Amino acid sequence: MPFKFELKLLLNESIPSYWFIFRENLLLVEILDDSASIPFNSNLSEFNMSLELKQPIYFGTFENIPCHFFEASNDFEIPKKMSFQSIRNLYGLLNEDLLWIAGRAIQLLVWDKNSQYCGRCGTPTEIEFDERAKICPECSLLVFPRISPAIIVGIIDQKKKKILLANGTRFPASFYSVLAGFVEPGETLEECVRREIAEEVGIEVKNIRYFGSQSWPFPDSLMIGFLADYANGQITINPIEINDANWFTADDLPQIPGEISIARKIIDWFVQNY
Repeated sequence: MPFKFELKLLLNESIPSYWFIFRENLLLVEILDDSASIPFNSNLSEFNMSLELKQPIYFGTFENIPCHFFEASNDFEIPKKMSFQSIRNLYGLLNEDLLWIAGRAIQLLVWDKNSQYCGRCGTPTEIEFDERAKICPECSLLVFPRISPAIIVGIIDQKKKKILLANGTRFPASFYSVLAGFVEPGETLEECVRREIAEEVGIEVKNIRYFGSQSWPFPDSLMIGFLADYANGQITINPIEINDANWFTADDLPQIPGEISIARKIIDWFVQNY
């Protein structure tokens, strides 16, 4: 991706920049026909917004163009032809590189909001310009952006050529996906795969292998994808997290995740290979 992550740059209002403007985790974009665009101007005055904005934060360049993010207040008039949209809803409308840069920006914005004060002594934090961190001027505690690692795994029954998909308790009734869960302290990724599968559907797996990874900024996950082969056991769902789980063939799948997600990439891999 032609994005260069950088720490600091003096705000130069003569240089056109991308402005990732958020309100309640929604991104300001201009939607025309079947495409969306990020505000691109030399300075904030070109937005013609009669509002007070927080200080923009520079976080890198996209194709050598500076990128800034900040949060707007709730009480202002949205510029004509622009609207606030969920990042998820912009897949297929916004340039894919800019979409994932927006995901990086929202993660940094949430971190900036949640790290205003030191968690150890309560002192207001300051920006640490030598690295992406906040520092407490009183006790020197460094606070880095939070990243929450989570595994996501496609379980394959090699004999029956089927994949295990589950309907989670937070999913619509007809929606199924592969299993996922957060990594616990002191746990390897492979241990997390085995634990989550055992906890959610009560089976054992073998031949765990890496598939790929994806930043998932909702709000701060790093999804680490795996494939695993069914070893033994009967499906026994955990009703707190799972409504239903079953084995599906490639030509008889239920409603599955959209193309933006690594979950869909795992399922598409299964369809292509089985």
